Formats: sequence, structure tokens, C-alpha cells
Amino acid sequence: MKKIFTSESVCIGHPDKLCDLISDSLLDKYLEGDKLSRVAIETVAGKNTIFITGEVTSNTKVDIEKEVRETIKSVGYFGKDYDIDYKTCDIIINLSKQSSDIAIATSEENLGAGDQGIMFGYACCEANNYMPWAIYYASKIAERLEFVRRENIIKDIGADGKCQVSVEYDDDKIKRVDTVVVSIQHKEVKDIELLKKEIKEKVINYIIDSKYLDSSTKYYINPTSKFVIGGPLGDSGLTGRKIIVDTYGGYAPHGGGAFSGKDPTKVDRSASYMARLIAKNVILNKYATKCLIELSYAIGVKDVISIYINTYNTNKIPEEEIINKIKNRFDLSPKGIINELNLRNIKYTDTTCYGHFGKENLEWEKEKKF
Repeated sequence: MKKIFTSESVCIGHPDKLCDLISDSLLDKYLEGDKLSRVAIETVAGKNTIFITGEVTSNTKVDIEKEVRETIKSVGYFGKDYDIDYKTCDIIINLSKQSSDIAIATSEENLGAGDQGIMFGYACCEANNYMPWAIYYASKIAERLEFVRRENIIKDIGADGKCQVSVEYDDDKIKRVDTVVVSIQHKEVKDIELLKKEIKEKVINYIIDSKYLDSSTKYYINPTSKFVIGGPLGDSGLTGRKIIVDTYGGYAPHGGGAFSGKDPTKVDRSASYMARLIAKNVILNKYATKCLIELSYAIGVKDVISIYINTYNTNKIPEEEIINKIKNRFDLSPKGIINELNLRNIKYTDTTCYGHFGKENLEWEKEKKF
């Protein structure tokens, strides 16, 4: 049976992703000075204003305004007429300390989960990094858009952008790309027809293997023909609003929480990373060729509450046996996850853009025998 599945990704300058990046850059700064910092930072961006809120308990001081401005500058936003100006934008800071009630649950002596919740991990054999095909290529296109902008391979384009890839399956086998959608910010002077030609040749054709593209593949490149105003001036931004982009592009469920701006005691983030490690290694250990893992937690409780597995009938051994192997190999307590994945010693801004999964340098992508 033929069917089409679509996933999207966003560029580094998309207003939601800008907010994710600001939140993670502040997280990195706090952890750099105090590895036991408790951080849950949310960023809101609108017009020429950045609003920082949330909770922080740390023994280090961070120049928040300086860090926010440097992050906006690094993305490439310089002018309030088209997006946001890192030099002149208003920055409002409204941070408080972590709730003392939650602090009891997440102290180093009693490191339980900071909240109840469910977290998912997924892996399959579609792309070479064990990610689903459409989100893999959507993320690669978004990453390529940033590269051609910074290297000036395509001139007069901006930091804001989105892309979408629709894949046609036949009996669950990838046959072809049905549609590619790209919208990229550009300067007023940019010739739109030239832009469309450049995006197709230097981005889409560069990333997607030609064997998946045919005469029936549809391309929608800047379909409104004008995308000059971008970033927070074009649309508001909010931390954690691109959770499907951050994970599996809709191929798998997502738990209740977002990732960016949260320290590793927050199981929304850490347990999702652990679930990906397990799902991927179910495949690497040849127990199945497709795997979904769900982990659940309760606030203040040290151990995982439940483990669920779905191998979509691709398992080589019983799923119950796989779960037993997982329990015997991995400590799924919040503290055990932090130690297994070395989560106090990573740079979280490395995870922010183009998905938190499938990047081979990250600890939760490594092979583990069990």
C-alpha cells in the first residue's frame, strides 16, 4: 500500500529555535560555573523584545543580558527592520529560584525525578543514523540552508527558514520523495526566481540522493514569493514549541515536556535521551530493526516507574526478554542516566538545532552492548 509521510525542520534563526538556543546557551553558562545548577529557563521572543523567565538555583553568576545578545548575534540578527537587532533589542529578565518543594525531590542526596512524566525514544533502519527518513532529510536541508548562508554560497538570504519533506512509502519501503517545501528569509533585493533555482540546485539536490527525486517530485520554494521580514519580527518565538522537530518528526510519540533550557535532573530531557540510547541499541544489538521505548517517572521517586517497548513485529527475541536485558544493563534512575550519558559535562547548545537525535558525537548515539 502506498502512503506519504511528511516531517518538517526549521533553521537556526526560526523564532522558536532562536528561543531554544538562548535557553540552552544560558543553561550551558550556568553549568559551566556550577555543574549542579538547577535550571529551567524559558525564552519568549516578540518584535524587538526578548523575555527570559523560569527558575534557576546556582552557585555561579551569569551575565544573562550579555549572553542573550551574543546568542542573537551568533545567529545573524542585526537589524530591527527585518528581524531583531542584538544591539538594541529589549531584554526582560524574570527568573526565580527552583521551588523548594521540587528541590527536595532533586537534591544530590535524594535525586529523584523532578516531575512526573513520560518520555519516548525511537530508532529505525531508514537513515544511516537510525533516524526516520523524512525528519533526517528535513534536518539536513535546514542545516544546509544555514551553511550556504554563512559561507555566502547563496547570497542575500537570512537566518529564518523552514523546510518540509514528504516521503512516499510502498509497503513500508521508501520509494521516492513526493514533495519538498522550503521557505527561507531573504533580502528585499534578492531575485526570487534566482533564489528558487539556487535552493533547488545548491540545497535540495545537494542533500537528497537523486534516485529519490523524479519528474513527479513537487517543489515549493518560497511559495509566497516574499519572505523579507523574519525572526521574532515576523512571528513570535517560544522555547519548546518545536518538539517534533527536536525528536522524530512525528514518526514516534512525544512525551509531555520539551528539552531546551533544562538541566539534566529534568527527566523531560535526560530520560528522552536515555530512551533514544536504548531504542537505537536494541537495533545495534540486532534484537529488532525498529524500536519504540517509553519510560515513565514520578516526582521524587528515584527509580523508573515503567518501561514499555514496541518493536513493530521486527523483534528477533521476545520483547519481554529485551526489557529484562535493558533492566540488567542500564540504571534508569535520574542519577543513573546522568552518569551513563555524562550529562553534566556536555555542551547543550550542540543539541539545540537540527534535532537532538542522530548526531553521532552525542553520548546517547553511541553503541552499548547489552
